[in-house]
Amino acid sequence: MTNEPTAMFSKEPWSCTGTNGCGVLVLHGFTGNPSSMRGLAEVFGNAGFSVELPLLPGHGSTTEDLIPTRWSDWLGAALASYDDLAARVEKVVVAGLSMGGTLTTAIGLDRPATAGLILINAAVEPMPSEVRDILRQMAETSETMDAIGDDIAKPGVTEGGNDATPLQALLSMVDAGDMLTPRLGELAMPCLLLTSPQDHTVAPSASDYFAAHVTTSVERVSLEQSFHVATLDYDAPLVEESSLAFAKRVCGLS
Repeated sequence: MTNEPTAMFSKEPWSCTGTNGCGVLVLHGFTGNPSSMRGLAEVFGNAGFSVELPLLPGHGSTTEDLIPTRWSDWLGAALASYDDLAARVEKVVVAGLSMGGTLTTAIGLDRPATAGLILINAAVEPMPSEVRDILRQMAETSETMDAIGDDIAKPGVTEGGNDATPLQALLSMVDAGDMLTPRLGELAMPCLLLTSPQDHTVAPSASDYFAAHVTTSVERVSLEQSFHVATLDYDAPLVEESSLAFAKRVCGLS
């Protein structure tokens, strides 16, 4: 019998109503699903926060379902979840992994009243031109490339992501990043950056780029034992502890 990697949580969206008057919007990454962020979402919920963990359009199903979706679909869904949460609480924190961190940045720019941003191995650095050129060339002849999920150091753990990566959908995120990065200096809320030095999906330099281009306060945590999906990896307790402490602080709960 082989030891197949197992997902830790459900791919379904999750939410809860809290008691402390504050909320956290939690966002998963590209080709991923809520399973990668469910543990962190539950930590916030158990601490009294209202939480929204949406399943972004096209995700959590087949690659064919993801192929036609674009950045505008994911951002629209994330903003809708944010607004729904903001209508029920006094303050909102946004936390995102990978592309979820890119979305978190976009929400911070679009919703300046946000109390704080938590970016976990976030894609917030312009992609090198030679890499994007390769992707565009690939997209001319193929709809997908190899899967990019499950960059996890801990054995036997999977995020249950897609088995391939839709190229045009990925390029839509790259193009969106080009519009976001020149505006990083507009962010006015405190930010928490959690970075895996051994990330094989998003270059760790992305966090350095973000920190160098914002003018607001930035707290940084290094996830030395984890790869990209740190929320399911060895440093998950550190991610959860740091994120909860930050959310409490920016919401005036500690």
